Amino acid sequence: MIHPGTGGTPRRPWSRRHFLQRTLAGTIAAGAGAAWLGCRAWPDRRQGGWQIGAYTRPWDAWDYRTALDGIAEAGFSWCGLMTAKSEHGWLILTADSTLAEAAVIGREIRQRGLQCLSLYAGEFPVDQSPAAGRAGLRKLIDLCAACGASNLMLAGVPDANLSAAYFQVIADCCDYAAARRVGLSLKPHGGFVATGAACRQGVARVGHPNFRIWYDPGNILFYSGGQRDPVTDAADVAGWVVGMSVKDFRAPRDIALTPGDGQVNWPGVMAQLTRGGFTRGPLLIECLESGDRARVLASARRARAFLEALTRSLS
Repeated sequence: MIHPGTGGTPRRPWSRRHFLQRTLAGTIAAGAGAAWLGCRAWPDRRQGGWQIGAYTRPWDAWDYRTALDGIAEAGFSWCGLMTAKSEHGWLILTADSTLAEAAVIGREIRQRGLQCLSLYAGEFPVDQSPAAGRAGLRKLIDLCAACGASNLMLAGVPDANLSAAYFQVIADCCDYAAARRVGLSLKPHGGFVATGAACRQGVARVGHPNFRIWYDPGNILFYSGGQRDPVTDAADVAGWVVGMSVKDFRAPRDIALTPGDGQVNWPGVMAQLTRGGFTRGPLLIECLESGDRARVLASARRARAFLEALTRSLS
């Protein structure tokens, strides 16, 4: 296995034993890049501490209720909505969903003692017109409010020619989202948002405190074919990150693995991000080992223990 950024030198994955034998370099910086603190749309982060949870995606061979059951059974208090088996498609909620459907999902979340920190609901129709794009994004924001999600995670669109229109629509909707106590964030997801630097440029272009970055170290490796080291990449987003999709990577294209078992240097990534001010907030596991429910549950518990150890080392 080749570890990115080592000049092609083979290196073993960062095992839990390896991690526990190491400490993070550097100290936790305070304040820098924390302008979001004055924004009403980030209530959960102001509670303090790391919020370790999981998205529904690892359980998307089943319906969303089964996914929520698995998240709760694995010992998490926090969740994120993404994918699940559904007659309506792969995503649990989209711009075509109703507010009533979102409200039902919100009740299901609360009944399990969970709190939703993030919703990924796909794209909004910026390709049709600015007005259609704004209407679509506002609908996604309303779905967040209806199901109780405090963040709407965005991921760009495939057509790079739409980047200017895309960010303009987001700029037009930031106040709308803040009024509903929903934060907007951008994750690295290929195309014109494939790297941390590209995401930072997009967020800076919008220029609103209610739009920040939801980092994804695994995607930095995935979309670069394993060539871009997320430790180096994370330096480009210091001060802009408000949450993370916790995802690992194994060459050539594998992301269905438990965080800590792949090529992401988690202590190095977190060292970069904490220096920039990301010292608390959501860490939501997006991918785990695939398999039957028992295997996914075991993987979720291992990932939770890994992240708990990782965050303890940041103190």
